[in-house]
Amino acid sequence: MRYRQQKLSSVIQEELGKIIARELEFPETLLTITKVGVSDDYSVATLGVSVLPSSKSKEVLETLVEKQGLLRYELSKKIRNKSAPKLNFEIDRGPENAARIEKILIDDKITE
Repeated sequence: MRYRQQKLSSVIQEELGKIIARELEFPETLLTITKVGVSDDYSVATLGVSVLPSSKSKEVLETLVEKQGLLRYELSKKIRNKSAPKLNFEIDRGPENAARIEKILIDDKITE
C-alpha cells in the first residue's frame, strides 16, 4: 500500500469513528473500526467493523449500510480528497475469534 493510501486509510478510520459515535446510536453495543483498506484509485474504502456483543452484528451492519450516504457526506467534510470514497462495511470477526481462543487456552491451563 502506498503512503497516500495508508494516510487516507488512517484518516478515514479516525474521522469515521468520531462521526459514527456522534451521528449513530447503538445501545448496549461497542462498535470499533478495526481496519480500513482504500482502493488504488481512492474511490472505495472497505472497512472492517468489530461489534460486541456479536449477536448485534447484523443489526449494526444493516444500519451502517443504510446510513452510508450520511457517513460519506460527513466524511467528505473532513478529508482532503476530490470526493469521499464509497464505503463498504464488513464484520471483522478477528477480535471475537481471539477472545474465543484466549478463553480456550485459559480453560486448558486451569484443567491441567
